[in-house]
Amino acid sequence: MMANENNTVLYLGVTSDLASRVYQHKIKEFPNSFTDKYNCNELVYYELFHSIEEAIDREKKIKNWKREWKNKLIGDMNPEWNDLSEEINKW
Repeated sequence: MMANENNTVLYLGVTSDLASRVYQHKIKEFPNSFTDKYNCNELVYYELFHSIEEAIDREKKIKNWKREWKNKLIGDMNPEWNDLSEEINKW
């Protein structure tokens, strides 16, 4: 999940290359995209899966959650809502 600087907007997506995808969001490679429009350029949460099908199923479930539940999910992994992009770049 990507968030804007104030953590008021969340973007949830699936990718097979998290580091590259986060970088694309950070440099605003896709003008007029949701992440560009709302400045969602901080990685605040992620999960890893063995298959794309599992990832897509999880994404669909989380997208239907209330914002409160998403906030708890993020807070449990990343209590201070830090940008985790440096963490994934160390892989």
